Amino acid sequence: MNTVVANLNIEVIKPTIGAIIHNIDLNALNEQTTQQIQQALLDHQVIFFRKQQLAPQAQADLARSFGSLHVHPIYPSIEDVPEVMVLDSWKQDLRDNELWHTDVTFSKTPPLGCVLQAIKIPPVGGDTLWSSNTAAFKGLPLELQQKLRGLTATHDIRKSFPLERFAHNEEEREKLLQTFKRNPPVVHPVVRTHPVTGEPLLFVSEGFTTRINELPEQESEQLLDFLFEHATQEQFHLRWKWQDGDIAIWDNRCTQHKALFDYGDAHRIMHRATINGDVPFYKEEQQPELAEA
Repeated sequence: MNTVVANLNIEVIKPTIGAIIHNIDLNALNEQTTQQIQQALLDHQVIFFRKQQLAPQAQADLARSFGSLHVHPIYPSIEDVPEVMVLDSWKQDLRDNELWHTDVTFSKTPPLGCVLQAIKIPPVGGDTLWSSNTAAFKGLPLELQQKLRGLTATHDIRKSFPLERFAHNEEEREKLLQTFKRNPPVVHPVVRTHPVTGEPLLFVSEGFTTRINELPEQESEQLLDFLFEHATQEQFHLRWKWQDGDIAIWDNRCTQHKALFDYGDAHRIMHRATINGDVPFYKEEQQPELAEA
């Protein structure tokens, strides 16, 4: 389905998540078009653009139109543009990106969103999947929705960046230990309120969430396993097949994603600019009454 919002040509991928914006040059945006792109992101959670060529500084400037930018504590970046992170399959261990995750939830203020550009794409494989945590929450039984409201979960950087995989020498080990020290485990609500739309959404993911704090350990583990599987069902997610020059922008507050590591020794390079977010919160809302048994 194609729609035109002002001067944006928007092709909806799924009602729950995703849209492609056609016939636009991200190097030449005016204020009105930028605002329309920001609204499209709220409407569709992840938006895509084909055939773009953004220099690193231009990519950072595009991301900065959404807010201030974050510098990742582990992954390397462009030398002169530290806000643009480099994901290079020949230089880094990217296997954990194949876990479903919401970016940097090990921070007290996880990112608002990200701008990801395809620089070099394998001939086969390397797709990325995004899933809607808003739709996933709506898809839960009301009884479980109400149980989850008000619960909190711990998020830990060490779950996706273990020492044995990311510290190849003593210098890297010390650097990683210092990163762990600067980023201790944090607590976020299991159900988060989107700060702009006001919608409730699941805010747990396999990449960083380690436990639900108010539950016994075994119950927490079982419930998290269920939520991880539930939230990433096909009905809630899309799969994007990259082409060189593609750009994706996603709302990190209400989505999770994973990059498939199915391209063997082929080379995959992505550049990512990450937009700073705020402290996740849950705002109580009027709940529908459960039918009596």
